[in-house]
Amino acid sequence: MKKIVVFILLIASLQLSAQEIALLKYKGGGDWYGNPTSLPNLVQFCNAHVGTKLNTKPATVEPGSTDIFQYPYIHMTGHGNVFFSQEDAENLRSYLLSGGFLHVDDNYGIREYLEREMKKVFPDKELEELPVNHPIFHQTYEFANGLPKIHEHDGKRPQAFGIFEKGRLIFLFTYESDLGDGWENEEVHHDPEEVRLKALRMGANIIQYVFEN
Repeated sequence: MKKIVVFILLIASLQLSAQEIALLKYKGGGDWYGNPTSLPNLVQFCNAHVGTKLNTKPATVEPGSTDIFQYPYIHMTGHGNVFFSQEDAENLRSYLLSGGFLHVDDNYGIREYLEREMKKVFPDKELEELPVNHPIFHQTYEFANGLPKIHEHDGKRPQAFGIFEKGRLIFLFTYESDLGDGWENEEVHHDPEEVRLKALRMGANIIQYVFEN
């Protein structure tokens, strides 16, 4: 019965707030607030190029709050520790299984903490690397080689990992790419225009995929 109620709540919320996205404020001491200009810039790009009408000021939500059910796409980033309480984990699980989507972009250093905490959310699921033919790389913008490299950290190739439920991608982890840095204002990292455009286009693909699936 609880899952049915949560599902009804999510559907009703998405009908009311289908054009809003949110940033996840998590516990643990990691800088969940990193890259403050990234999401607003991504929203502006999506509204201009892929036909969305997103609220230009993304919301901030906490993993244990029912507020998360208002948003079809929730973004998470940071460098450090992440902690989900059991209540947080159960709420996130209900959100994701009911039609929500969580995208975590590693701003460098979050992977070990994220993998530990996602085991609380889905004890029986593993992160799976997305193949280059996954539809998320082939929306308005074509990324034939998969996730693009935006910033270099450890000389590793960029990878996109996912968690699936009945064939549906419900969780995306972008690693060794640093999309969020590419979404930031130019003066923050002084990335060339072609690098920022590559990051924004991949971000737009993710948003478009979420809203259409």
